[in-house]
Amino acid sequence: MPNSRVTRLRELLSQSEGKALLVTNAVNRHYLTGFTGSSGVVLITKDKAALLTDFRYREQAPKQAQGFQIVEHGSDVNATVAELLKQWGADVLLFEERDVTFAAYRALEQALSPVKLLTSEGIVEKLRLIKDESEIAIIQEAADLADRAFDHILGFIKPGISEKAVALELEVFMRSQGATSSSFETIVASGERSALPHGIASDRIIGRDEFVKLDYGAYYKGYCSDITRTVVVGKPSDKHREIYEIVKEAQQYALDHLVPGMTGKEGDALTRDIITRYGYGEYFGHGTGHGLGMEIHEAPRLSVSGDTVLAPGMTVTVEPGIYLPGFGGVRIEDDIVITDKGIRIFTKSPKHLIVLD
Repeated sequence: MPNSRVTRLRELLSQSEGKALLVTNAVNRHYLTGFTGSSGVVLITKDKAALLTDFRYREQAPKQAQGFQIVEHGSDVNATVAELLKQWGADVLLFEERDVTFAAYRALEQALSPVKLLTSEGIVEKLRLIKDESEIAIIQEAADLADRAFDHILGFIKPGISEKAVALELEVFMRSQGATSSSFETIVASGERSALPHGIASDRIIGRDEFVKLDYGAYYKGYCSDITRTVVVGKPSDKHREIYEIVKEAQQYALDHLVPGMTGKEGDALTRDIITRYGYGEYFGHGTGHGLGMEIHEAPRLSVSGDTVLAPGMTVTVEPGIYLPGFGGVRIEDDIVITDKGIRIFTKSPKHLIVLD
């Protein structure tokens, strides 16, 4: 069966000056071939596609990278790339400038001379922007797993245990449910630490009458989920309730109004304008959301500088927050996919203010 991702890549390649594309980014390699090994590059032209890897993957590569010519390279992969380009008659090569160091570029330039090298301008990342049905199904499963983890952890959080203990329990639960790992280092930030937007779990002991912010996700079948919920342990104060409800209102407004055709900047303004109107704009210092998929942070961005036009199939987070130094912070985050008419929400954990005794 034709590899539809390679077919779409060739369509983009035909619109460029490049006769061939060298894929060195490991995530892009996995995306195009399905190969999960730790080493290898992909070489693609309008009618050729090869995965170059080493002896360790002699059996694995043909099973996973179906439709690709498997080439076992020697000690210098660039020499094998040069040989293939010569055989295929390709004299202009696109390379992934976001993945190649200057030293690697110089080595490539020397090995391939006189082949002309041009930047790929993120050609594979452009494909990854739009998720196909199989990708969306996996992200939904990863989000379902994160939702189950939230339900589980509500019965675990209590005063007197450490943030690290909560993070460990989330990790163990998600792995027991089929996750390969967490999508990223889990954030568990309690009390005044909840004002740290990326406060990874510490030895701090959770007290009473304070926020506990949880930001985590499941890495499942090669894709990520990402969810944030903030709860109160003990009795919430008026301030706790005030900023929680503002963030919830802002997040819900964005979920209700995000549509295809909107730019990332316009999407960001949906939450930022509400938080600013309540007087907390200076305490919301990050973007409203980011793309997610095979990586936890991908394009597009919902941010003040986001210029990508949202389109069906793009998957992003929606995660406004308010962070008050010395007091605490709130963030509420869901994962969504842009559809023809609006959005579909992957994560479904409750968002009313949950109070744990």
